[in-house]
Amino acid sequence: MRKRLLIIAIIAAIPLLLSAGVLAFPMAGALACPMCYGLDPLGADTFVEHGMTPAERAHVADVLAEARNRVRAFYGELEATPRILVCSTEPCDRHLGGGGARGSSPGDIGLRLSPRGIDPVIASHELSHIELHHRLGLVRFLGSAVPAWFDEGLAVVVSDDPRYLAPIGNPDRCLVKSDESLPSAMREWTGGVSKDSQLYAKAACRVATWLLTSGSPSAVTRLVKRLSNGARFQDAYAGYTQ
Repeated sequence: MRKRLLIIAIIAAIPLLLSAGVLAFPMAGALACPMCYGLDPLGADTFVEHGMTPAERAHVADVLAEARNRVRAFYGELEATPRILVCSTEPCDRHLGGGGARGSSPGDIGLRLSPRGIDPVIASHELSHIELHHRLGLVRFLGSAVPAWFDEGLAVVVSDDPRYLAPIGNPDRCLVKSDESLPSAMREWTGGVSKDSQLYAKAACRVATWLLTSGSPSAVTRLVKRLSNGARFQDAYAGYTQ
């Protein structure tokens, strides 16, 4: 009898637990059911705020096409197929759990773009994270296989962010060179950015230099393969000094 009551109690608690999870992580709920959050489909795996005009929707499609092209140009092909959620107003973004960031990409399953993130640089930056995480698979959960500075620096390079890199064609694209230790854990990176406005530029310089000396962009593909085979990041990174 007790076992039966326990089973009933667990079943009854499931909807409450799911509701609590959606409230705590609204983006998870929106990724699962975009239309429940007032989003309309716009092509495959893309959903936009219901109130967007046709012109705004066309602009979103153009931005995402350009962003995908930048990531595809770097990797040769796209393997990840994330669900993309785009808001044109701040209330919509807050409803999805936006905390002020222009974009966010949890894992490799989804991308959220705020009204300030509807831009090829921002979108391709987040898609770079997603593509790398997808290619790493479960490896990225094992002892932080790829440090935050590499992940973020690579995203700056892939997105060709002019805020942190010199224009393409320059023999040296570094804007800020640094030999200091850069944050490896994402929480440390987030805290570091608030204190050092040049952190993205430093990480981008380090990754861009490594790519130049290691055979860009195939060096990243080789690094991912080595990590998947059990190598430590320091070894797979070919001994480049942090």
